[in-house]
Amino acid sequence: MPKNKIIVVTGAASGIGAATAQLLATQGAELISVDLNQPAEPVGRFIRADLSDPASIQALVSTLPTGIHGLANIAGVPPTRPAPQVLKVNLLGLKQLTLQLVPKLADGAAIVNLASLAGIGWPQAVAAIRASEGLGFDEVDAFCQAHAIEGARSYFFAKEALIAWTLQNRWTWRERGIRMNAVSPGPVDTPILGDFIETLGARAEEDMRVMDRPGRPADIAPVVAFLLSDAAGWIRGANIPADGGMHAKVLCDMNGL
Repeated sequence: MPKNKIIVVTGAASGIGAATAQLLATQGAELISVDLNQPAEPVGRFIRADLSDPASIQALVSTLPTGIHGLANIAGVPPTRPAPQVLKVNLLGLKQLTLQLVPKLADGAAIVNLASLAGIGWPQAVAAIRASEGLGFDEVDAFCQAHAIEGARSYFFAKEALIAWTLQNRWTWRERGIRMNAVSPGPVDTPILGDFIETLGARAEEDMRVMDRPGRPADIAPVVAFLLSDAAGWIRGANIPADGGMHAKVLCDMNGL
């Protein structure tokens, strides 16, 4: 339980971020909610920040206190947005916020990245993922052009790279007891579900037929909360599917099971 722990949740104005913030608050956490948009009913202290803007990220970090016990990186934009913006928010901004915030984290803190079933193909994208390491905000447009990242591919790549980054950082801050993990939802009924269906077309429709139902924010929030808790202290570098069995289906299909 995160009682009396300071937790930062990005993307807290809606969807999975809002559900996670609300759940953590009911469990006794001291919430700092971060979003570009003002929530109708903010949970805890609200700070506005634009994760596509390095200056806004730096200002956010300077405002945050020391001794933070958890960071839930949930903010994200859908693949209907321009590809450079998707990468800036869903990958570069997330990484920059996390790395700048590490010095302010308490020993034993937890970082949870919201990835996606869309990132399951990361092993096939290692070359592009490697090329994106150290990518600056002002280099994103050229990177997208060089690697044919446009449309839905921007979202898939951002999540592939995020899963790989989570795995790579399994022990980065182990001497301080800081751990990083990811959660990969399948299609979730949030305000941007329509954007995914519009962008992914037939693939999304097929997924929806196979699933018993779309996920709900309340299906994902407890998984994030668990990974932020002390009970998950020996889970490091994991990517936990929370998708009604879609991850298992994809693996079975890929391997002829």
